[in-house]
Amino acid sequence: MSESENGHSSDFLPQKDFFRIGEVSRLTATKAFVLRYWETEFPMLGPVKSPKGHRLYRREDVRTVLEIRRLLYDEGFTIAGARRHLKEHEGHAGGSNGNGASGVVTGGDSVSEVGGVGLPAHAAVGDPLPTISRKVLLDLRDALRAFLTLLETE
Repeated sequence: MSESENGHSSDFLPQKDFFRIGEVSRLTATKAFVLRYWETEFPMLGPVKSPKGHRLYRREDVRTVLEIRRLLYDEGFTIAGARRHLKEHEGHAGGSNGNGASGVVTGGDSVSEVGGVGLPAHAAVGDPLPTISRKVLLDLRDALRAFLTLLETE
């Protein structure tokens, strides 16, 4: 994962190789108990233990925490969805969003079905929609389901 993928450059990280959990908590604005939980949910997040048993996060781990945070809080992913997204984009070279060329739909200005979702032909799978966030779409889906339930009961 490149530093620009999560919108942060590593310039804001102090110049050292390892960070304790409290430092990572402050740097990423994420509570320590959340970081410990994410360690159980995201196998790619694996701090090493010091001889005294303290968690030591590498720079790469801090960037992973920032990416997880972005996916969960900004993009509205579930934990399972974020885990799947990170696994799919692990080690991919390509654009600034981590998508390789295999995720690009080619063609004219038509709309193509990709993964069950209609996308403009120039869009890449995983690209955020330019004007509607994932969270807004999820909220809309929930509202439509509630409306459908209401209609079915009448």
